[in-house]
Amino acid sequence: MRADVLTTIATGRRWAVPKSRRSCRGPAGPTGAVPILGHVEKRAWGGRLAWSTAIFSLATGLSRILGLVREIVAAYFFGTRGAINAFTVAFQIPNLIRAIVADAALSSAFVPVFTELHEKGERERAWRVASSLIWLLLLGLSALTALFILLAPLIIPLFGLPASQEDLAVHLSQILFPIIVLLGISGIVVGILNSYEHFTVPALTPVFWNLAIIVGLLIGVPRAGSEDAELYVYAGSILVATVIQLLLPLPWLAWRDGQLRAVIGVFFASRYIEPEIAPTAIDKAFRIYMLPQGMFSVAVATVLFPRLARLAARADMDEFRHTVSLGLRQIGFLLIPASATFAVLAHPIVRLLYEPGGFEPDQTPVVANALASFSLGLAFNGAMLMLNRAFFSLQAPWIPTVVALANLALNTALNFALYRVGTWGIPLATSIANIVGTALLLIVLRRRLGGIEFADTASSGLRVLLASVPLAVISYLVWRVLDDALGRSFVDQLLSLGSALLVGVVVYIISARLLRVRELDALLTLRSAFRRA
Repeated sequence: MRADVLTTIATGRRWAVPKSRRSCRGPAGPTGAVPILGHVEKRAWGGRLAWSTAIFSLATGLSRILGLVREIVAAYFFGTRGAINAFTVAFQIPNLIRAIVADAALSSAFVPVFTELHEKGERERAWRVASSLIWLLLLGLSALTALFILLAPLIIPLFGLPASQEDLAVHLSQILFPIIVLLGISGIVVGILNSYEHFTVPALTPVFWNLAIIVGLLIGVPRAGSEDAELYVYAGSILVATVIQLLLPLPWLAWRDGQLRAVIGVFFASRYIEPEIAPTAIDKAFRIYMLPQGMFSVAVATVLFPRLARLAARADMDEFRHTVSLGLRQIGFLLIPASATFAVLAHPIVRLLYEPGGFEPDQTPVVANALASFSLGLAFNGAMLMLNRAFFSLQAPWIPTVVALANLALNTALNFALYRVGTWGIPLATSIANIVGTALLLIVLRRRLGGIEFADTASSGLRVLLASVPLAVISYLVWRVLDDALGRSFVDQLLSLGSALLVGVVVYIISARLLRVRELDALLTLRSAFRRA
């Protein structure tokens, strides 16, 4: 008894015997008790969460910014009309297989199993599982890659590209298919790092991925002899960059559904709208749309994922529910204002980022309208990511899989209904599907857990939405006044748009403070931490 008391005092935790020992996957403390976080420990963990999320957000934000730079460079060389659409179509198939196999089906399902084995003290078994999975991936994905390389001449024609571009798209896709193997292995490596709560290195690897592609384009494209050769340089740069992304995290070890919908969207855009511009216009808008996703929702979900896995392993459902709700509220606090910003400033954002070079002014409205349509579902897409991680932590991956399949069917039906309105109808269909998918996941998770702090989450979302209204109105007015006064040179656009965004952020913070949005406290915690540092 005395040893138990000393352990309790030393760790700063209180221990409670669960109502049903059978529900607990393994002993977490004295006499098989489940730890209850004390007030001091919760505050400490909250500080670590804010700090880890900030570091991950900054690293991921840098990679997303470089991703935009990559797209700006590509737009400078290729624009959105013509052969670049063959590249966009060619990249979608290997990217889809990568997303299904490397992201959702493997990395996210692997982390809870690996974490639970560590929680039980079975470290050798955990590493045997990781090693076996890596070898199985290497063999299985190599075979899958070879199969798709052979089938590329049959798959690519389904997208309805002009006959002059089909052979180019086939060859480009065959060059890109090996990224399936590379990113499949990389997903397991990242999953292991995340299990140990190492987030910075995985967040930085895409930085070097984007840098490698940018360097490849800047050096290789001017030396290419034809437009087709320039696109082969693009594909080769992506392949080399993916090798770099796989190799970078290895020293730290001594030894990571939306993508499918993107492919379907490109299919409709290419087949039924305008194959000469629509596929790449949607893709360019999607790249901007993914910037806040990577900086915020991916950061929050990734930082919380190992904790959710540990809480599920301990059967601590009260804290599990609170953590899921916390993640949803933080994502809403960050992405709802981003959605409002994209909705009202889509045209100046696209104009500033893409118009120089081969990107012509008449292409801007097409991309901007697509971005505005994507913005409707921005926060819901982030919420789906958080909810999917919750189900993976509960080792119930079949639930988000079934919901994703139903959501995919809905998205396809909406594409059929909305492609007639133009290019922007495809991202609008995706946004509507995101809203429905989020609702389905919330309903199922609430029934499984007996509640998810829905009232607090809904109240927070409403307050954030109200705070985003003055952000949208004032940022648009500031941009409009400065745009009319300054003109349309690059520096003038940078000044008018930058000023609008800065004023919008200040207005949003003030509005959130007045509306007592609790998620603002995380920012204040970070400010205090920086001051102490």
